[in-house]
Amino acid sequence: MNLNTGYNYIPLCFFIGVAHRGVVIFLFEVYVPGTSVIGLQWGDEAKGKIVDLLTERHNVVVRYQGGANAGHTVVFGGKKYKLSLVPSGIFHPTVQCVIAGGVVIDPVQLLSEIDRLAIEGIVIGDKLFISDRAHVIFPWHKLEDRVYDEIGGGEAIGTTMRGIGPCYRDKVGRSQAIRLGELFRDDFKSRVETITESKNKILKAYGCTELPDANQIFDDYTAAANRLKPYCIDTTAYLLNEIDKDTPILFEGAQGALLDVDHGTFPYVTSSNSSGVGIAAGSGVPARFISKMIGVIKAYTTRVGGGPMPTEQDNEVGNKIRENGNEYGTVTKRPRRCGWFDAVAARYTARLSGVDAVAITLLDVLSGIGELKICVAYKIDGHETTDFPSECEKLRRAEPVYITIPGWNEDISQVTDFNKLPNAAKMYVKKIAELLKHPVEIVSVGADRKQTMYV
Repeated sequence: MNLNTGYNYIPLCFFIGVAHRGVVIFLFEVYVPGTSVIGLQWGDEAKGKIVDLLTERHNVVVRYQGGANAGHTVVFGGKKYKLSLVPSGIFHPTVQCVIAGGVVIDPVQLLSEIDRLAIEGIVIGDKLFISDRAHVIFPWHKLEDRVYDEIGGGEAIGTTMRGIGPCYRDKVGRSQAIRLGELFRDDFKSRVETITESKNKILKAYGCTELPDANQIFDDYTAAANRLKPYCIDTTAYLLNEIDKDTPILFEGAQGALLDVDHGTFPYVTSSNSSGVGIAAGSGVPARFISKMIGVIKAYTTRVGGGPMPTEQDNEVGNKIRENGNEYGTVTKRPRRCGWFDAVAARYTARLSGVDAVAITLLDVLSGIGELKICVAYKIDGHETTDFPSECEKLRRAEPVYITIPGWNEDISQVTDFNKLPNAAKMYVKKIAELLKHPVEIVSVGADRKQTMYV
């Protein structure tokens, strides 16, 4: 794989066919144009920056799951841009951005993001397509988010209160789900009235006094739909047509693989498949058209909300990492839990997502920390393992087994050549590559595009 092209040639494949008098071998070439960027931790790995960097090597950038609970930040030209729904490729004028059907959308919030970008000098124009299959977040979803969180008790699962989970719940339930394309149908108002009546009964039963108004919802969402209509298409057909034309496509993951609803630390997860296994379902593009999977990791570990985190440092070290890295949520501003790099977890998600190469971000945050530790195994109930447990309670009992790596004191935030990093920093990167069994191809030492080096 040549990182400068963003796609891969598989020079020779074969198919064995059985003929009447023997075996016939058909030889052919396969061209696979897709690249994907996947977070390998509990989100917040700086995927937005990596997507922005790789966008110049692709023609299309696709968000395929999650919602406005994502917070992707891109910095260049002395400006910081924050995105929640719009793909991080939007800053490149010749690139088409796509919000695919696996994403759940709050139309009012999406328009707010588009308007804010315009004020900042980033005009969307015809550079954005939105799937007519994408499910729509309504005011009742946000109220359900709040109510269910309040009655849940105990450890919070980390919801952003933006209605993402309840919207995905209705998507699976089907009968009370509305997709973006349905906002333009003649029966939209009657659907809103019927669902609002049903939802209000449930919300009242839970003691909610702030109830949605069907007429207001219809007016607000009709107005939003009219503004979004020029962007609304069948993105599945569009992407498959681009695949047929060998167009290089970049898939942008949201959240992180450890938050995957099926393969993460359930129930402290998000509501979609945020690992590499979710790309095909969310975008409609078969997995075989993705030739390069890039896993993004921080040089340390962070987490938001509840759930076990074996390497968490609720002490001076954790506080120093948090302040050095400004570890506060892009969307919620909540302080993130911080700790040492967990190679057991990252190796699991790298395998789960079929990662080919790794991008390490925020390496500069570890400058001046002193000796560094990396978790290389867990001890659970007296037994040592390098497997990531499927049960959350087992992970909660996991005691990290660490190796110690020398730290460095130099400021590395302006280094642009990997070979000019302090020896200790280079050894740290190489040790992570060794533990994950995948090459590190990108190292980031700051938020700006320029603060990046290719290994």
